[in-house]
Amino acid sequence: MNTAKHLNGSSLRLLLKRRFPFWNKDYFPAMLLASVIGTFFDDYFVKQRLYAFPLRPFPEIFSVNIAFTLVGLPIFVMIFLHYMNQVNPWGKVGLTLFLSLLMPIFEKLAEVCGLFVHSSEWKHIYTLAGYLLFLSIIYGFHQWLEKRKR
Repeated sequence: MNTAKHLNGSSLRLLLKRRFPFWNKDYFPAMLLASVIGTFFDDYFVKQRLYAFPLRPFPEIFSVNIAFTLVGLPIFVMIFLHYMNQVNPWGKVGLTLFLSLLMPIFEKLAEVCGLFVHSSEWKHIYTLAGYLLFLSIIYGFHQWLEKRKR
């Protein structure tokens, strides 16, 4: 069997498709924007002392959890955009609202695990509203880019 011919064939594409079912290069700009926005707001809220990240990579350099903003958030956005492209308009509203409602729960779980600490002034409704706005902006940006491509 000719390895070069086999690697250039459809079996490699099929393997990649199975391994990364959510990956779409068209999602990359929105993933990058999400990372920038997430890092900016985390830094802002940390500087305002509304929350902190006790456990984070390179704590002597970064005041925010860059693992979340540079890896976790982009992966979350990639999966979010994949499913947003699968549902009808009401499904888009429902998915955005559902994920926004889940975020305060995940935030509370992160607090229990010691990954996140809030000040007494923080209200979890801020997280719900913030993610609702964040996901809407990210999806709107993605849609805007898609329309410009056509």
